[in-house]
Amino acid sequence: MPDSPSLADNIRTHLARVVALRGQAQEFGLSEAVQAVKQLQARRFRGTYRDMLADPGRIDAVRFFLEELYGNQDFSERDHQFSRIAGAIERLFPLEVGQLACDLAELHALTESLDFSLAGHWQRERGKRLEAERYLAAWRLTGQPDARRHQLRVVRHLGDELRHLTRRTSLRMALRMMRRPAEAAGLAALQRFLERGFDAFSKLDDARAFLDCIEQRESAWLDCLDHADVDEATRRLTSALEPHDVSP
Repeated sequence: MPDSPSLADNIRTHLARVVALRGQAQEFGLSEAVQAVKQLQARRFRGTYRDMLADPGRIDAVRFFLEELYGNQDFSERDHQFSRIAGAIERLFPLEVGQLACDLAELHALTESLDFSLAGHWQRERGKRLEAERYLAAWRLTGQPDARRHQLRVVRHLGDELRHLTRRTSLRMALRMMRRPAEAAGLAALQRFLERGFDAFSKLDDARAFLDCIEQRESAWLDCLDHADVDEATRRLTSALEPHDVSP
């Protein structure tokens, strides 16, 4: 019976998928559409959590999710580091941290795959007058509800892992001591991700309640985008996309 893939193998597999999808986006002229979809989704996330973004106790955790998990920035540097030194993650970091990195890579690959599919329909639906109407049409043409639910489960699992790890003060101290070795090993991007996650979650009064809220609101959005009346879904999406002040 063949051995199960290692964490390093899984990380490399997920990130190879990301690189392939980026190449396909360029090949088919979808790079701008992918970016447009990501920017709209980031705006929707900010609109959904505008109350938390105005709360000093939760703003760092929400920004961590927005910028590290749901963000529209270029993760090429982090992906390159993860893929190049995936084996070092297993050697230098505790197993729980390695699993966290693997979950992050899986989430990244799944998100890129869904965004790539959505971008193709977004481009074909450019005749729609409203961006919310265009996005909803592209979403429903893309389908893949099971993949969307799995994406949310991975987000929740990753958040729960951070919640459990944050309770271990010894691990937080060890992580601080890892800064120089991690940088020397080419793991600076992973180090920054972990420290930012630890710092954000340590400020939460109730991390479980925070994650429950993320899961509930994102599940409600999946139900809305998949099943709600078109006019109602378009109205809700338009409202979430409206500019707003989130200063605490």
